[in-house]
Amino acid sequence: MVVAASVVAVVGTVTGLVTAMNGDRGSDEARPLMSRPPSLPPQSADPTPAAPSPSRTSPTPSPSKSPEPSRKSRVRPSAKQTERRTAPVTEPGELYRHPDSQVLDWVRDNPGDPRSTVIESGIADHPAAIWLTDPVPASVTSQVAAVASGGAAQGRVPVLVAYAIPDRDCGGASQGGAVSLDAYDAWIDAFAAGLGSDEVIVILEPDAIAQSDCLSAGARADRFASLARAGRVLKAANPGARIYYDAGHSEWNAPDKQAALLRQAGAASPDASDGVFSNVSNFNRTNAEVAYTRQVLDALGGPASLGAVIDTSRNGNGAPADGAWCDPSGRSLGQPPTLGTGEARVDAYLWVKLPGESDGCRGRAGAFSPEYAYELARG
Repeated sequence: MVVAASVVAVVGTVTGLVTAMNGDRGSDEARPLMSRPPSLPPQSADPTPAAPSPSRTSPTPSPSKSPEPSRKSRVRPSAKQTERRTAPVTEPGELYRHPDSQVLDWVRDNPGDPRSTVIESGIADHPAAIWLTDPVPASVTSQVAAVASGGAAQGRVPVLVAYAIPDRDCGGASQGGAVSLDAYDAWIDAFAAGLGSDEVIVILEPDAIAQSDCLSAGARADRFASLARAGRVLKAANPGARIYYDAGHSEWNAPDKQAALLRQAGAASPDASDGVFSNVSNFNRTNAEVAYTRQVLDALGGPASLGAVIDTSRNGNGAPADGAWCDPSGRSLGQPPTLGTGEARVDAYLWVKLPGESDGCRGRAGAFSPEYAYELARG
């Protein structure tokens, strides 16, 4: 899968991308880290997961998915939730920037590097998603709770990526996940237990739907049943959680095909879903993703409240003409993360893939590359 890139994440990735506990490091680490795909060696930093093959950009009909815009311009807290917050949310609502990430670590450790100011202002100062990839249920509850409570304390909305489905990335660069769907269901239960009661956005399993054609019909149906259950469990645990399902991206599946798959996975059900996401770890332009996700939502059906969120972390110059997806040159940062898009049915522009974390060509998959970060930040 091309899009899921960055699966080695850490639960506190600065711009927010990767801070989940790393099963390879043990539970005594002060900073929770996300687990990495078994195929990747342990890393000293806290990277986000490596991008799967299909999610990445491709000029051909091959999978190159990304999140889609949603209907609401922002996530609004309930009055009860607002009362519990320790800090007011400024209009139109703000995303949470986790104080721990590879890019922040690099900026702190390299104050004299001539690239530091550009990387800090362009990337480190912005909120990003936090990837949860450690398939051990005992770890994920505390990881999720740490991020959720951190956002609640600031009156801001965290973005969490749940990335532990079995056969993740169909054996690609970001392979890994739970050992079975029963184990995955238990992991989701543990994930839900950490959500708290304040607002949070959950990106549910990048590539799990758009790339599901690698599975047999029976295995695909079983996966979709678990994803539908996951959405219901997460929303039941925290009705303020907004759950988004995998729509791939505009260069992957046709909107009607993707909508049919999403429907089977529960994405049209308001008790499980708030809509879809697209362009994760990809490079397709925002306007293409907005148009695509609206088509997906129209074909999906369900309540009019369903919307989309789009990964704009690296799409400022669009996708490479040659279809390259692995740390391609000539790319730039996209629109900054925001809950106020001004676009109908587009709930947010998010940085799901942390800019500067390698797809595997500028460094180890998921590791931070200051060279690439600087290139992206300069545009």
